[in-house]
Amino acid sequence: MTVSAPPLVLTVAGSDSGGGAGIQADLKTMHAHGVHGMSVVAAVTAQNSVGVQGFWELPPEAVRAQLDSVLDDIGVHAVKTGMLASTALVETVAARLATVDAPVVVDPVGVSKHGDALLARDAVAAVRAVLLPVATVATPNLWEVEQLTGVKVVDESGLREAAEAVLALGPRWALIKGGHLPGEPADLLFDGEREHRFTAARHDNRHTHGTGCTLASAIASRLALGDTVPAAVAAAKDYVTGAIAAGFPLGAGIGPVDHAWRTR
Repeated sequence: MTVSAPPLVLTVAGSDSGGGAGIQADLKTMHAHGVHGMSVVAAVTAQNSVGVQGFWELPPEAVRAQLDSVLDDIGVHAVKTGMLASTALVETVAARLATVDAPVVVDPVGVSKHGDALLARDAVAAVRAVLLPVATVATPNLWEVEQLTGVKVVDESGLREAAEAVLALGPRWALIKGGHLPGEPADLLFDGEREHRFTAARHDNRHTHGTGCTLASAIASRLALGDTVPAAVAAAKDYVTGAIAAGFPLGAGIGPVDHAWRTR
């Protein structure tokens, strides 16, 4: 009996010691979607439900070696990037991914759920200059949009301007996450011509740690399975909405979304 491998998805991100976000969330999400998840650790965090107590970058040569190990031998059907921490790591990852013939989902992580900085201030320019141009889809939240472009969104009518500003930095698609706006959560996906809006019910649940990582990983997983970008985003949104509804308390602060909600 010959068994073939499932689609292959790689996350390049930071480790979350609390298990709710980062590489841990990415791999749980990938498993839930039936793809084979692989990881390149770019940074290690000490974090829990109340915040990030510290983080440490890996040397660029260690990150490049991990990328080469996976890409040269195993290959990928999609890639997701998350916390990259520094200019050197952003440039290292972007240079290697520019050689990969697979969709890349860039979650331009700037801060944690608790407001702790996860990207050096001087690395923002590198994200603009070299990382976003290799992205098939960029998935910034509203704070990250402002950090990257200077555009401040205060209501749903500003999502289009934000998407245009992000697209000007080079990704093929921009998904602007409007979950922090008042009213029902609304996200805008735009490629410069086609506009897709996604809404979902707002759940009364404060346990939302890892939503951004989970959404980007779900999009990458669906792209690896063969979805178009709009279909991948729609499916990922459904998955994340269910994971938020099932989020559970952990520790003394904000708990994680439930990546296994569909199997409970």
